[in-house]
Amino acid sequence: MSVASSRHFLQIPGPTNVPDRVLHAIANPTIDHRGPDFVDLALEVFDKLRAVARTSADVVIYPSSGTGAWEAALVNTLAPGDAVLMCETGHFSDQWSELAATLGLRPETIPGDWRSGADPGVIEQRLRADSRHRIKAVAVVHNETSTGVVSDIAAVRAAIDAADHPALLLVDTISSLGSVDYRHDEWGVDVTISCSQKGLMLPPGIGLNVISAKALLAAQSAKLTKSYWDWQPLLDAGKQGHFRYTPPTNLLFGLREALSMLLEEGLDEVYARHDRHAAATRAAVRAWGLEVLCRDPATTPGTDYSSALTAVLTPPDHDADHLREVILEHFDTSLGAGLSKVAKKVFRIGHLGAFNDATLLGTLGVVEAGLRLAGVPHEPGGVTAAIAELTGRSGD
Repeated sequence: MSVASSRHFLQIPGPTNVPDRVLHAIANPTIDHRGPDFVDLALEVFDKLRAVARTSADVVIYPSSGTGAWEAALVNTLAPGDAVLMCETGHFSDQWSELAATLGLRPETIPGDWRSGADPGVIEQRLRADSRHRIKAVAVVHNETSTGVVSDIAAVRAAIDAADHPALLLVDTISSLGSVDYRHDEWGVDVTISCSQKGLMLPPGIGLNVISAKALLAAQSAKLTKSYWDWQPLLDAGKQGHFRYTPPTNLLFGLREALSMLLEEGLDEVYARHDRHAAATRAAVRAWGLEVLCRDPATTPGTDYSSALTAVLTPPDHDADHLREVILEHFDTSLGAGLSKVAKKVFRIGHLGAFNDATLLGTLGVVEAGLRLAGVPHEPGGVTAAIAELTGRSGD
């Protein structure tokens, strides 16, 4: 039985729900992108993006998806045949590796189990063995959206430094910027890759790179073919608040508003809110007797639970996609699907962006009801456990 409701509940890990403030900003009349009002808009957006990425480095913005921002990071820093050390943490790290190979690079993949983050010790060992410095970059997905696993970027930087290796550090923050604590400058990242439709609370359509001085130096000798993705014309234009090509003007109105919302709340408070909702979700999953896909960070090097989403394993012989279909049909709520290697084995609960306690409890209530309707073995009480976590009480 299909349920008609006033609002569809989108609880996937991106695209996320767009706040009313951002929707209203996007609805502003389009302005001349070569006029003075646009210059003010663009310069303000660049400044606020630096604040959210915790950096003083250069930023470029593309009308693109996150995939475009991946490509931009690679083609601006590398040459054909360069080796890139990639860390397999899930579906999106694999896609990035495939993209690198398509561009004529040589991805060297550190295999992973899709339940753990990038292992800093293995990265250091591999770089120490690369005495001729053939590896030109290390590429890591900070928050792997397909698995709910976070990699320790500060530890990865420490591993590169311990190996005394000159490789660039490229980091995908597509589902972490604005939702999981991230520090471009402090962690010594060379290129941060991100996009608009997750923690930044916008529709899809904006990709971005944050670029260190070391990455800019590497760009001077990069030999991969590029035109649209070329940093330098964008950097030159951006200093005056202009774009090389027609910008996504109305999305930039929305981005300014979304960044303002994050900074008004305070980044530490934003991350604490996401941490709290993630902890409550994990409490619910464990109370149901189900298993979180991400391994216990206490026993797994370089790994942490995602505060943007939780991937949940369904019991053997129970199809996670069937559960999602039941939830959609009965409650008009979308959960994230399992991708590639974990297809039909997991469902993903997004709890990032414009999200509060009431939304979380509603989502978990729907999941618990869906488990019952779909006949998935579980224990009751997940929502009660989440309430206890949110209120700091053990329950009555």
